[in-house]
Amino acid sequence: MEKSGIEPETGGDAHAVVRINRAESPLARLKFRGLVDALQFAAGEKLRRDFTLGQLTPRMGVDLTAPVMSGGGAQDNLSDIALAARQRFNRALTAVGPGLSDLLFDVCCHLLPLEGAEDRRGWSKRSGRVVLKIALDRLAAHYGLDVTAQKSGIRAWRNEEQAGEAV
Repeated sequence: MEKSGIEPETGGDAHAVVRINRAESPLARLKFRGLVDALQFAAGEKLRRDFTLGQLTPRMGVDLTAPVMSGGGAQDNLSDIALAARQRFNRALTAVGPGLSDLLFDVCCHLLPLEGAEDRRGWSKRSGRVVLKIALDRLAAHYGLDVTAQKSGIRAWRNEEQAGEAV
């Protein structure tokens, strides 16, 4: 099962088995290739979760389970969970900012491959990866994920004389 990328997962109920295709997400593919780190992936998946819980996915047909109501809109029928998810989703996209939020929306929510998002915007190849990483870092910071702890590296360049003086 691991070769196909589809893994069974069990919840609290031992009888419920859910199959998750981890290869369906462009973000998961980027993480598998090492192009997106764990915090960026977690932030993108959190945005996707709020998109799904907020019932923001486009409907491809008629919902025959919805009660027929006159005068009211679909907003009147939303649960508190869906409303809260929509509010979190809107706050996250607002915090990331225009331009970056559009790319996050396409890649994380509509599962558009990064190459498709680059083509849609007229960007050169592999330029979207840099912009996506910046957008995911802003999203992780908005969610309160500790971005600075993982991103440590060279703080300053020094020659050997300056290094000896600092010690």
